[in-house]
Amino acid sequence: MNAPQDTPPRSWRDLPAAQQPTWPDGPALTAVLDDLATAPPLVFAGECDRLRSRLAAVARGEAFLLQGGDCAESFDAVSADQVRDKVKTLLQMAAVLTYATSVPVVKVGRIAGQYSKPRSQPTETRDGVELPAYRGDAVNGLDFTPESRVPDPERLRRMYHASAATLNIVRAFTTGGYADLRQLHYWNRDFVAGSPVGERYERLAREIDRALAFLDACGARTSELDTTEFYSSHEALILDYEAALTRRDSRTGDWYDVSGHLVWIGERTRQLDGAHVEFASKVRNPVAVKLGPTATADEALALIDRLDPDQEPGRLSFIVRMGAGRVRDALPGLVEKVTASGARVAWICDPMHGNTFTAPSGHKTRRFDDVVDEVRGFFEVHRELGTHPGGIHVELTGEDVTECVGGGTEVGLDDLAHRYESSCDPRLNRYQSLDLAFRTAELYQDRAPAPTAADRPAHPLAGAWG
Repeated sequence: MNAPQDTPPRSWRDLPAAQQPTWPDGPALTAVLDDLATAPPLVFAGECDRLRSRLAAVARGEAFLLQGGDCAESFDAVSADQVRDKVKTLLQMAAVLTYATSVPVVKVGRIAGQYSKPRSQPTETRDGVELPAYRGDAVNGLDFTPESRVPDPERLRRMYHASAATLNIVRAFTTGGYADLRQLHYWNRDFVAGSPVGERYERLAREIDRALAFLDACGARTSELDTTEFYSSHEALILDYEAALTRRDSRTGDWYDVSGHLVWIGERTRQLDGAHVEFASKVRNPVAVKLGPTATADEALALIDRLDPDQEPGRLSFIVRMGAGRVRDALPGLVEKVTASGARVAWICDPMHGNTFTAPSGHKTRRFDDVVDEVRGFFEVHRELGTHPGGIHVELTGEDVTECVGGGTEVGLDDLAHRYESSCDPRLNRYQSLDLAFRTAELYQDRAPAPTAADRPAHPLAGAWG
């Protein structure tokens, strides 16, 4: 896929790059990047193209995106059980959304590459001691010691291998029978008892069972229901790493960032004259940009000009992270002007990052009700404007953590310390994630008049892309 004489685009190196680590050992960094530049791709150009076509359906209002996973992945969490639980949670959410909305659900994990995080401050102070901030396992360690907080380029190599291992596990689960829709009850067996959310899911599973039985009786079952498409994504933050994993596609001559199927630019790195936007403009992957409450319509239009000048559906998504108290005021102007420009972007709601606060215990947390309210506001804006609410982007885990309060099985402020395991931002646990899927499905159903029989797929699972 990559000829030795090929040199990936380097124009981004001439521009300011925000949120980059200060690597103390230049030769060691160069050695690692040289190795990564010859490493096998983690994903392939054809897979990225297929995701771009799926996201084009989202942009046209014909599909819905479910994107979710860890705030920041950990090297210690690369195990079959932990990856399986994240995938299982997303599959359960997708089953709820697909059945309730009657549209295909595009499944994208914040997985196999989300090992770095931007920070609001470059340093952290505890008890009068100041050290570099933890920037994710790709850069330095979480332990608050001088040795742990030194950026180590060997961690980039470890990120590559951890991502490869994670993708192997994901592919095994999604193509090896675990994603078969007949597994709906199995996915739920360990938490249905005594859980209102689990019981509601089990009722839906029985309905899907009846639909599958009907299809079997009609001889209409297809292999598409036995496996699923599942894509990887992460924030393209550390540009040295992303550039080292950029390859030219032998079919087209286009450049792809083969570290993940979809890469996004964060709220802190979306400067129009910055290196991150320049880098993303040179690769053919589907890309996304996070937009916070201060983003202006002119900035959004300028980002389209830089990243999607041909206005190709599926190329660019805007992931809006406004906060429950701002989304109804800040979002309409963006959507109106972008729609009027003729651009066909996918609008995605990130209801997590604008709703973080610090609990009396000192834990960063989010209220589940605020998360739901931001999603509700997102749908309200699109309903008023007659545009398509394209999806949700959620920080979640498949484990029973206590990091966000409310929802699912109620987590209170006093419960946060019981199982608070995130190294950065709080995540929804499995119960809360499934609860959110049901509520999102209801909002999707209420967004507009119900489709006519001619508009609906042939059956509730038709066109589900697995």
